[in-house]
Amino acid sequence: MSTKTSRWFVVLASLLLGTVAHAATPSSTWIPTWTASPQARWDGDFALPTNLPYHFWNQTLRQNARVSLGGSRVRVLLSNEYGTQPLVIGAAHVALAGAKSDTVAGSDRALTFGGRTSVTIPPGAPMLSDPVDLEVAPLRELTVSLYLPQPTPPATFHWDARQTTYVGAGDQTAATRFEADTTLTTRAFLTAIQVEAPRDTRTVVAIGDSITDGNMATMDANTRWPDALAQRLAGRGVAVVNAGISGARLLQDRMGANALARFDRDVLAQPGVASVIVLLGINDIGWRGTPLAPNGNAVTAEELIAGYRQLIERAHARGVRIVGATLTPFEGALQDTPMRGYHDADKERVRQAVNAWIRDSGAFDAVVDFDAITRDPARPARFLPAYDSGDHLHPGDAGYRAMAQAIDLQALLGD
Repeated sequence: MSTKTSRWFVVLASLLLGTVAHAATPSSTWIPTWTASPQARWDGDFALPTNLPYHFWNQTLRQNARVSLGGSRVRVLLSNEYGTQPLVIGAAHVALAGAKSDTVAGSDRALTFGGRTSVTIPPGAPMLSDPVDLEVAPLRELTVSLYLPQPTPPATFHWDARQTTYVGAGDQTAATRFEADTTLTTRAFLTAIQVEAPRDTRTVVAIGDSITDGNMATMDANTRWPDALAQRLAGRGVAVVNAGISGARLLQDRMGANALARFDRDVLAQPGVASVIVLLGINDIGWRGTPLAPNGNAVTAEELIAGYRQLIERAHARGVRIVGATLTPFEGALQDTPMRGYHDADKERVRQAVNAWIRDSGAFDAVVDFDAITRDPARPARFLPAYDSGDHLHPGDAGYRAMAQAIDLQALLGD
């Protein structure tokens, strides 16, 4: 056996042994406690900016994330799903988040990948870190720091983080006090945080568009409706993860892959998934005739219903409970912005037809009527002013909180 071949056997053996050493115990399992669905960076011919730099180079990204359930061991999932070149991570750390970009002293842990402190992630691939011992309470905020030593275009990102990403020069992954040169409202490369949990722990996934992603929620405050649902379920041993993508559609791509394409990745592949809440379709209806899709075709209720039926069949084939959410009001949506024209009478008729099917068809295992919760009784096609963020499309913090409170936990979990 050659020296080179021997070395490869040693590396392979160490990786396999590392996997065994870091496996969950027989009474426990790894569950996602936080996620951010990856998106492909779009070109400059689209109406919305990416809010990203051309590339990162000899810089550290520090990204905060509030978990749903806690645990005593943590691992992190990174993604180069949409990259066309290898992604080099020079160093990665996880810690308890302190004020803004700082971490709690003594909580910092260096992440390794197969025992190595740096890793190269192939194009199209995810990469899961080795676990680290770190006591994390439910609903606690963590911070993940990634050092990017080479010119690195952010090909895989999450556009609407509702959380500040801090960017600083050099390798600051281990720094308690972070020296930020700039901030972003997007995420890059960070896809999930997992914790080791009891084997009977369950996961609920919320898949949706900007109303699930939390657009117009207060920045850095964790006031999206899945955040409020996580608070309700934290004491029940149920993790809640957010698979919302602002601008997402059920049937078509642009701001992220269509839901039919990403349902396996973002929902069915999540460890411990027991239930999924689907809130999708308003962008399929509303984009036509706006700068987002100036030449788009009108989407019919029948087309959306066929898409929902596909998600239902796929969820049931995997033993996953699926809950349909009615589409929230949108009369007057974005009327004072360049996106005016998002709502009209024909689009409203499609929304009403879709909502009637969600409520009455019995196709979903359960229904949460977000429309009934958030609409103005005096003008049912519009948001209740107390719940309206001001753009007549997205709830504000109070609206998101009301949506989460409206979810019947027994119906959600099938208990």
